[in-house]
Amino acid sequence: MNISSTRLPRKISGMVHPAILRQAGWLLCCWIAVFLVLIQPVAAQDAEATEEKSETEPQFDRARAQGVIDELRKITSDNGVEELRQVRLGGVDQWISVRGRDRNNPILLFIHGGPSVPEMPASWFYQSAWEDYFTVVQWDQRGAGKSLAGADLDGLPGQLTIDRFACDAAQLVAHLRATYGKQKIFVMGHSWGTIVGLEVARRHPDWLHAYIGMGQAIDFMENERLGTQFALQAAQDQGHDQALAELQAILPYPEPGKPLDVPKILVQRKWLTHFGGLVWNRQDFTFQEDAALLSPDYAPDDITNARNLAGITVMSVLPEVVGHSFKDLHRIDTPVFIFAGEHDYATSTQLAVQWFDALQAPQKRLFLIPGVAHEIQFEAPGKLLHNLVSHVRPVAVAAGDGAPAE
Repeated sequence: MNISSTRLPRKISGMVHPAILRQAGWLLCCWIAVFLVLIQPVAAQDAEATEEKSETEPQFDRARAQGVIDELRKITSDNGVEELRQVRLGGVDQWISVRGRDRNNPILLFIHGGPSVPEMPASWFYQSAWEDYFTVVQWDQRGAGKSLAGADLDGLPGQLTIDRFACDAAQLVAHLRATYGKQKIFVMGHSWGTIVGLEVARRHPDWLHAYIGMGQAIDFMENERLGTQFALQAAQDQGHDQALAELQAILPYPEPGKPLDVPKILVQRKWLTHFGGLVWNRQDFTFQEDAALLSPDYAPDDITNARNLAGITVMSVLPEVVGHSFKDLHRIDTPVFIFAGEHDYATSTQLAVQWFDALQAPQKRLFLIPGVAHEIQFEAPGKLLHNLVSHVRPVAVAAGDGAPAE
């Protein structure tokens, strides 16, 4: 598959082509596909960094750093589980990490965002404490991270639909239940992963202790409108003339019934991120990317694939995501817990709260986390863990899955 051609159109029936992204130097990520993640091979980054260092300056030893992190998080308990392995889902081998200090604890499956932004490589930052209370499963979805190794790139786009991801997730839930002897598990979706996770909860509520949505995606077009309003208002409030001019130049955005225009998306996400709608009081996403470089679970090739091939997945899924909405989903027959950042405009907290208020579920609770935006697990890891242990985990304990927390 040649994705470097410059003859491709800028708009293709409501979607955009990855060639444009390569020319622009950015990937479309987040649930609508736009985290503005710079595409650079890790090896090239290392070479450039090395050239800049003086001969007397100590060189950064990634392998040593990875080893230190791996040893720190090592599972040493007698009844623990520490696995990094492949599982076949929908006819495709996909990677999972399974970690916990007590197999009696409930399983929590984390469904990452993006599409194609795996959580596994940076999860070492916040996840170790979770492993006292849950057996945590990180999953690199088809077309993402470690699961890209050996993938049929020419055939990959045809496999990438919301239904296919939801079926993969359901198969993984069934695998985890059978392998670890659990009647039910928790499913936690983040960003794009909330689309996949909520589909699993809708289709198989009896398989879950609860559904947990973090950065819950509700409606694409309305999300874009609110994000643009946020960025414009912030530009006006801060007197940022460049941001104001660039944002006003893309209006109207989004245009109902019109194809997506990559330059407009990039401008909107550039300034939404700059003003903290992705990570509050940060102007970029590099801190999480850098954390992934230290992952004991990822080789340099895994990082390179995750960054350089993600556009294939993003552009394949984007047309369907554009028209996707949960506005008409008013009932879920399993407990629902929603975590929302006060300043999240990547997936609008306002939309999530409105949807949650109208939702019917056997049990539901909303956690509005102050002072953070979209990346709650990195921005407020202690508050997130506290609420998971105090309010979510007891659902499983009441059902006999896991001893009460001390």
